Formats: sequence, C-alpha cells, structure tokens
Amino acid sequence: MASDTEDGGEVQPTETTTDDSSLPTTAEKEEQAASTGMEIVKAGNGNAQETGGLSLNYEEARALLGRLEFQKGNVEAALCVFDGIDLQAAIQRFQPSLTDKTASKKGQTKSESGIENPATLVLEAIYLKSLSLQKLGKSTEAANQCKSVLDSVESMFQNGPPDIEQKLQETINKSVELLPEAWKQAGSHQEALASYRRGLLSQWNLDDECCTRIQKRFAAFLLYSCVEGSPPSSGSQVEGSFIPKNNVEEAILLLMVVLKKWYQGKTHWDPSVMEHLTYALSLCDQPSLLAKNLEEVLPGIYPRTERWYTLSLCYYAIGQKEVALNFLRKSLNKHENPNDIMALLLAAKICSEERHLASEGVEYARRAIKLSESSDVHLKSVGLHFLGNCLGKKSKTVSSDHQRSLLQNETLKSFSESIALDRHNPDLIFDMGVEYAEQRNMNAALRCAKEYIDAIGGSVSKGWRLLALVLSAQQRYPEAEVATNAALDETAKLDQGSLLSLKAKLKVAQSSPMEAVEAYRALLALVQTQKNSSGSSKTDAEGQNDSVSEFEIWQGLANLYSSLSIWRDAEICLQKARALKSYSAATMHAEGYMLEARDQNKEALAAYVNAFSIELEHVPSKVAIGALLCKQGSRYLPAARCFLSDALRIEPTNRMAWLHLGKVHKNDGRINDAADCFQAAVMLEESDPVESFRSLA
Repeated sequence: MASDTEDGGEVQPTETTTDDSSLPTTAEKEEQAASTGMEIVKAGNGNAQETGGLSLNYEEARALLGRLEFQKGNVEAALCVFDGIDLQAAIQRFQPSLTDKTASKKGQTKSESGIENPATLVLEAIYLKSLSLQKLGKSTEAANQCKSVLDSVESMFQNGPPDIEQKLQETINKSVELLPEAWKQAGSHQEALASYRRGLLSQWNLDDECCTRIQKRFAAFLLYSCVEGSPPSSGSQVEGSFIPKNNVEEAILLLMVVLKKWYQGKTHWDPSVMEHLTYALSLCDQPSLLAKNLEEVLPGIYPRTERWYTLSLCYYAIGQKEVALNFLRKSLNKHENPNDIMALLLAAKICSEERHLASEGVEYARRAIKLSESSDVHLKSVGLHFLGNCLGKKSKTVSSDHQRSLLQNETLKSFSESIALDRHNPDLIFDMGVEYAEQRNMNAALRCAKEYIDAIGGSVSKGWRLLALVLSAQQRYPEAEVATNAALDETAKLDQGSLLSLKAKLKVAQSSPMEAVEAYRALLALVQTQKNSSGSSKTDAEGQNDSVSEFEIWQGLANLYSSLSIWRDAEICLQKARALKSYSAATMHAEGYMLEARDQNKEALAAYVNAFSIELEHVPSKVAIGALLCKQGSRYLPAARCFLSDALRIEPTNRMAWLHLGKVHKNDGRINDAADCFQAAVMLEESDPVESFRSLA
C-alpha cells in the first residue's frame, strides 16, 4: 500500500511476501530510517524523499537519527542532529491532521508506513535534545527546550490532551518531570516552582506514578530549597478549597495527597514521604497530626518498635506523657527491644518530670547508662543527667529522712559524673543548681546559677530566675531585684510573665505592697496582650512555659490583699480567679485564710478541707489544717501532727510546717522534739526564697 508523504506525493509499494520472517524488525526499520535520514540531512531540504518504501521529511529523519545517537551515548552528536529541527514549523504541518489521527486511531503507536506519528517523533526529539543539554551542563537551555515541548502540546491540544498514542503521552510525562529539575539545576528556583505547579495543575493526563513522583519532588523542593514562593493563585483553585499560605503548608498538602494515594493503593510506599512529613509537621508544631498519620500506616511497613518510639515522641510533644510512656513500655518489653538506648533515655526523661514515675525512671536511666558504658560517652552523660533528675524527684516521695538524704547525695553524684563527661552542657549546670538550692546549699546554687548565665549568655530567663531566687533565699532582696530587672531587659515582652510575677513577690518581701500591685497590673496587661496576639484565651487558666496565667495573677493579688487585711479587694480578686477556674485548691485555701482571719474557724476549716480534697498533695492546705487543729485543744493534736508530718513528707523544706509541728509537740509536752522543729524552722527561714524552687522545674 502506498504511503502518503507530507507534500502529498506517493511512493510505489515494494515487493512483499507472506513469509513474516522476511519482514524488517523495528530496529531494522529504525536503522533504515536513520540511513534515509542521513541522506536527507545531507540533501539539506525538507521535501519528502522516496527511499526503501519509507516516507520521511527533514525533521522526522533528524529525529530518528538523533534518537539513535542518543541511545548510543553520543550526546554531543545527537545534539548536533537535533539542532537542525524547526519545532514550530513541524508542529504547524502536523496540527491539521493530528486531531483526526488521534481520534480515529486511538492507541495506535505506528503509522501505516511503520514510522511513528510525525508529531510524536519530533516532540520526543526535542525532549531528548533538552536531556542532552542537561547532561552537558547547559541547564537553562535544557529547560527552555523542554518548555517548548509542553508549549507545543498545549497549542495542539488547547482543551487538554485527548486519548493520544502511548508514545506521545510518555514524552509528555517525561517532559513535565524534567522541566522543574532542569530549572533547579540552572538555579532558577522561581521558574522551577512555577513549573512544578504547572505540571500538577495542567491537564496532562499524567499517570498516578508520574504525578506522585512530581508531588514528592515538589514537596522536598518547598521544604529544603530555602526559597519562599508566593502561594498558588486563587484563580487556579476550586472554590472553597484549601489554599496554602506558605511553602510548608503547600508541602504538607502535597505529602498528604501522596499518602492518600498510597492508602487507596494507587502508588507504592515510599518511606521518604513520612520523613518529609515528619519534618514539615515539626516545623508547624503539629505532632498530633503526625501521630495520626503514623497510626494510619498499615502494619508491616514500619518495624513495631520504631513506630512506637516515634509515636511516643509525638505524644510527649503534645503533653500526653502517660500515653508516650505506654508506647515506650511496649517497646522496651523483654520480648521486643529492651536494649534500645534512645527509647530508654526518652522513658527516663518522661519519668524524671513526674514524682510518681521517678522510681521507674531510675531503672530506665541505669539501663541506658549500662548499655552506653563503652560505646557512647555523650549518651552516658545524658543517662546520668536523667538519673539525677529521677533520683531528685524520688527523694521527695520517701518518708524516711535517712533515705531522703541518701537519695539527695546520689542525685548530686549523678550530676557531677554527668558534668565530668559533658562539661559544657548548660542544662546540667542549671539542674544541679536547682538541686543545690532545694537542699539549701545556697553558695553552691549561686555558683551554678552564675555559671549557667555565663554559658548561655544571659539569653534564657530561667537562669536569671534561679539567680534571683537564690539571692532572695539569702535575704539579698535588692540584688535579687537587680537580677530580675536584668532578665526583663534580656527577655521579649511576651515572655516576661514569670519574671514580673517574681518581681511582685520581691516587692512584697521588701514591704512595698503598692509597687507589688503595680507589678501585678503589668502582668495583667501582658496576659491581655498575649491573648490578643494568639487570638485565643489559652492563657486564661493554663500557664504556658515560662509564663503566668491570668488565674495565678488574680490569686496572687488576692493573697497580697489578704496579707494587708484589705478583705474587700481580696474577695473581688478571688471572684475573678474563681471565674477562670471554678475548682482550685489555691482559691479554696485563700478563702479559708480570709475566714480564719475573721475568726470563722469552722468555715475556714471546711475551706481548707475542700482545698485538700481537690488536690491531695496541696501542702499549704495541710499546713493550715494542722495549724488550725492545734489551736482547738489537746484532743486534736494527733490529727494536727498527722497533717503537718504529711506536709513535710511532700515538702521537707516548708518552714511553716516545721513551725506549727513544733507548736504541736510543745502543746503535747514533747519539748525536745519541739526545740528541734523550731530550730529547723529558723534555719529554713534564713534560706527561704520568695517563690518555691520547684517553680523552676
């Protein structure tokens, strides 16, 4: 059968035979076409030639010859051949017949003469030309050539590609993938970003795997390119759809789409997707969302212990410590991975923050130290650090003074060993300073506080707070106030809450109540600013890190006015506090104090008991109950002694508990015990800070 040339001429058919083995193979046809192409290239004209039964024009011949040179690895030779192709002229010739061919020959990959569709040949040639340029390091030229392929396709199929032949679709897919990569190599990041969006938003009929690859690369580009691109235009979005505001949000959106495809079985699992998503959600402070996605990953993808460890990190980050610890307990089970040092250290860290978990944390820390003994000095130092924290918490839960003393010595020993291995860790120095302070070794605590401030350059307020509290425990109130003012100068306005609260208490200690009231007013203004900036009332009843809640401010003002016997103002402040937190041990205690000051002892006792019922380890309420019962007569002395002893079990350095316990012993005729208690109270009063050192933890 005759084959039509592009200018309408015909070539007579060659002899045929029924023996299929005599028919030329595809490779032979391409070699024959290449030979024909060489002749045509040499002839230098674009008219159809009649050779060997094949009909080729100038662009087609160059396309075939260039493809063969590229496949042989002769990139420069291929580029020389491709340079002679006039893409726009070729497209203008192909366009009138292209739509008819694709509509009538759906899925056809070869023309009747055995040669591929002319448009497909030429477009693939330009794609290979851009690939050649990229290999030769000419990325900008490569990007421009690749862009011309996509522009040509768009001009031929203005309403989106119909059901076109497979070879052309493959060329489109490869070009859409190559374009942004070429722009990236050329350093043109904005063009790369626009090309990624064009590839995903235009109607290219990309298959799921191709689209997924582009989405993953685009997400990685958005996260790590350090180029902040403008958000997608709202005109390209469906009405009501989510429009990301920045690179990270857009990357998260892309990664979530990829994950959804995987859940639906449309693509293969790629662990890098979760790695990128973990990083992106960490930047956005969304560990709960990361945990949700980790839990949705089907079993068998992640090792169980690895998933549990990551989930524990997520839940710890959002404050759900018990949930995080439960995952670690499962992971550290003897049948799972009991020697995972990182899991042991995380478990020890979580336990070191809660008294009732301190004993469990000691075991985790010791196991981690033993495993890192000969392998990693840094991890051993971290393990000793957490061991010290756990021992310090555990010492506050034991009832025996001897046992408490042993645990406190072990705590300091662990910190010392940890510092010996990691001398420049400021957190270690800080925690050791707090431990010294709680043991009332103020000189050592002062040394640690100064060393910590020097180590971090005075940029963290908790170091200044430790210094101020230690100075206040030494009755050096003016110096403590100087340290607080220095911290205020170094701290951003929205983070000054705990410092202003400390300043108010220092004013009270210096008998300057009106200046203390002014400090509380500044605190209230700060909390209101925080609420306006965050757009929520999250600070109303819950203090955040290194901050003070509005509830605490009203409670502090109520206590201040109560100490001045200004009952009306105290009651107003208490009402404000109750409005923010209906059931609070601190509020009930303040109410009981006011009732006791008015000689309403029964009502005061009821308020103290209510406070104790709300918070079983509320030390001020226990002390107040013991003191009130001591006044009621000898029959109540055993009960009073019980409450005061329990308060000292929880807080051994509470001087008021020692004072009232001494009164109980005195009224009961135990003079020697009373003398010991009074001596302890006097010694503690000489080293009593204006605020508990526990507030630093």
